[in-house]
Amino acid sequence: MAADGRAPTGRRVVMFPFPLGSHITPMLQLGEVLSARGLGVTVLHTDLNAPDPARYPDLTFVSIRESIPAEVLADPDMAWRIMELNAACEAPFQAALAELARGGGLQPQGPREVACVVVDGHWYGMLTATARADVPAFVFPADGAATFLSMLATPRLHAYGHIPTKGTSDETALEFMTCVRDAMWSFSTALVVNTFDDIEGPELAKIQDQLCRPAFAVGPLHLVSPATAQHAAPEPDRSCLAWLNAQPAGSVLYVSLGSTLRVDRATFEDMAWALAGSGVHFLWVLRRDFVRGADELPPFPEELQDTMRRRGKIVAWSPQREVLAHRAVGGFWTHCGWNSTMEAICEGVPMLAQPCSTDNTVIARYVTHQWGNGLEVGEVFDRADMAKTIRRLMVADLGPLGPRERAQLLKMQACLCVAEGGQARLTLADLVGYILRF
Repeated sequence: MAADGRAPTGRRVVMFPFPLGSHITPMLQLGEVLSARGLGVTVLHTDLNAPDPARYPDLTFVSIRESIPAEVLADPDMAWRIMELNAACEAPFQAALAELARGGGLQPQGPREVACVVVDGHWYGMLTATARADVPAFVFPADGAATFLSMLATPRLHAYGHIPTKGTSDETALEFMTCVRDAMWSFSTALVVNTFDDIEGPELAKIQDQLCRPAFAVGPLHLVSPATAQHAAPEPDRSCLAWLNAQPAGSVLYVSLGSTLRVDRATFEDMAWALAGSGVHFLWVLRRDFVRGADELPPFPEELQDTMRRRGKIVAWSPQREVLAHRAVGGFWTHCGWNSTMEAICEGVPMLAQPCSTDNTVIARYVTHQWGNGLEVGEVFDRADMAKTIRRLMVADLGPLGPRERAQLLKMQACLCVAEGGQARLTLADLVGYILRF
């Protein structure tokens, strides 16, 4: 029997996550959800940043045994790296998928065991491979519907001379996003998005209209998935929870710019000065490699060290979901990665949006202008202005329609959508039913 008591369907879903932790975690959460609903789940994966099967005992894991040139992983251009990873993984992925399909075969007068493949939105080459294998391909982007919709609009944006990119060249970004768009239109069967209708209903509808195929809203996945582990996450420093216990309700600003971002020394010091100048207490996640060009975190400026000790708690990594759920946390300074944004929405925590890549920029715009549950950090970082923005978020009276009230409303909507009979369960049931048609 499946984890929720449903009988096994006799059908299998193959999944292929992109080898970044922020992409792997939600896809494996989706795998756990599908497994709990009676589907077998096999995860094809790269040896690069491979998931730990022990964390997901209900899933089966198979390596594609790819070979990736070392220079690909060292290149600073993110879009170019993604395209080279597609080139390196397409053939071994197709071979592994064909082996799985042969192993399942066709049941006598019945459907094949492998019903479909769920591939990450970055894997445009794998969509071509699934078409060759004659297996339906469901696309699972690591971001929300708005970000994916903006990628589909790339040619039109390019025609108007507007391609907002960070961390890559405009030409490479255009080529990558065009590859994704073309593969989606040519080879995808459906889109599966970790979102919910109350925040991205119109965007999901536009995607369906443009692609003429269904878009399933299955989020917030971290609320409905039995999987709690984060892929390849460092061991969190849980001492921060005891520190939070000693702080007044809503008084602490949580600061974390994700697992991969690196900043220069000047930005690091400006962030410290802004936190010190704000007058609020803060919990700051600072990885050893957070500052570019340094093997270890540099010391804070001497004038700030006493303030950092008195009003701050510094950790290398945190149990983020527990931190955001803690009564003491009143705000979240974030890079607006989709996983972090969804976790903040579900806990009703208002945000300071500091986007650090192209997809972050779209999400940050929604946080600050569409949903209204956050304030914007400007493109040009100014420590004095940032200190004022922190105070505005944490202590100012922003009125009945301010970020704090909007954040609480979104939290209520997220909770309702995963309640019994809510939107997420209905949509997940629809997704399972759709998969079983193939």
